[in-house]
Amino acid sequence: MSTDTEQRDIYSVSRLNSELRYVLEGSFPLIWVQGEISNLSTPRSGHMYFSLKDGQAQVRCALFRNRRNLLRFRPKDGEEVLARVRVTLYEPRGDCQLIVEHMEPAGAGSQRAAFERLKALLQAEGLFESERKQPLPFFPTRIGVITSPSGAALRDILHVLQRRYPAAEVILYPSAVQGTDAVPQLRQALATAEARHEVDVLILARGGGAEEDLAAFNDEQLARDIAAAQIPIVSAVGHETDFTIADFVADRRAPTPSAAAELASPDGSALTAQCQRYAQRLTQLCERRLREARQALQQLQQRLQRVHPSTGLQQQAQRLDELELRLNRSIHQTLAALRERLHHRQQRLAVLHPGRRIANLRSDLDRLERGLDSAMAHRLETWRSNLNALARQLHAVSPLATLERGYSIVLRADDGGLVTDAAQVARGDELDIRLAHGRLAARVTGVESKDSGG
Repeated sequence: MSTDTEQRDIYSVSRLNSELRYVLEGSFPLIWVQGEISNLSTPRSGHMYFSLKDGQAQVRCALFRNRRNLLRFRPKDGEEVLARVRVTLYEPRGDCQLIVEHMEPAGAGSQRAAFERLKALLQAEGLFESERKQPLPFFPTRIGVITSPSGAALRDILHVLQRRYPAAEVILYPSAVQGTDAVPQLRQALATAEARHEVDVLILARGGGAEEDLAAFNDEQLARDIAAAQIPIVSAVGHETDFTIADFVADRRAPTPSAAAELASPDGSALTAQCQRYAQRLTQLCERRLREARQALQQLQQRLQRVHPSTGLQQQAQRLDELELRLNRSIHQTLAALRERLHHRQQRLAVLHPGRRIANLRSDLDRLERGLDSAMAHRLETWRSNLNALARQLHAVSPLATLERGYSIVLRADDGGLVTDAAQVARGDELDIRLAHGRLAARVTGVESKDSGG
């Protein structure tokens, strides 16, 4: 008997439940389950516990707080829902249990199927292609807004436009944005804007809401009107995570009405716009990395069996912190590089500024003028010295200098001719005798020529 007992593999209850949990979790992928909520309870932890049932059976479910916060509706007893779940076993009680990853009202499934069919149809027709989308004007004169005149979306748009681009005129085309009248009013507002052709860009906007509140923006005829519009259209419907058919066919999609106003209006500073583009690219990169990290985390959660999930969550949280730090460092480095480039270009502009060059040329002109004045003064002084020397030389050979030594010049009084020979005059001729100082009038009383020898 003892030998038979030692050869048996005896399971404890906890071991049996643990093995059953591994078998269940390894046998079922993520599946969709539809049923009615019953026995709903929400303790202070924020987690939600309930049962899903149909006419023949029920199963226990757990919806943890982090997933509950992502719900777009408030579950209640008796509500028919569609849940995406992981099958597991709650070991302490040995109960089969569903861990809910996502949950939505059961009617949303048919709405989503219709949404996907219309999306596939319009995409096949090429209405989502970027080649057919119009570019937004950089400096719009008038910006049109199609939305409810009493909604918060209009106030957000006007606030952003007043801050960023107050020069633009805003024209409102009022319309209901939910309910049975929404589709015809939205189409009429768009047709009015097209007929008047008074705006450069249109913003189609409404605030957030449940999926049924956004149904008007999933209408096929409205989507075709948007695709055929000649005016560029920015769609901003719902929250950032909401996507409607209008978003896909519009020329641009904005996550919020405020963001749509920013897309439709220019920024005052090119450098700020460049920084924003870098920041947007960094944000998109970070979001992609975060999505990849979340996907990796979900895969690890599905594979976790014997290791407590908190370990993996802590590692992913640390990874997210590292990505956030890297993002902040990258943003600061990019901004610093842009500031350095701006400073360098400002310095270059200061060096090449026409005012500085004119000042340098004026300084050179003043220096050349001073040099010209100095050279002219030096040249005049040289000429003056040469003139004085020539004057002295001239004076040395001048007849006037000879007169100073006691000589005189004899001229005939009648014709002023120079007398150099006694034969040139006769007795009784009148003479003009020029001295160093003054003149003498004389008459010839006798003539003695050199040839006469007398």
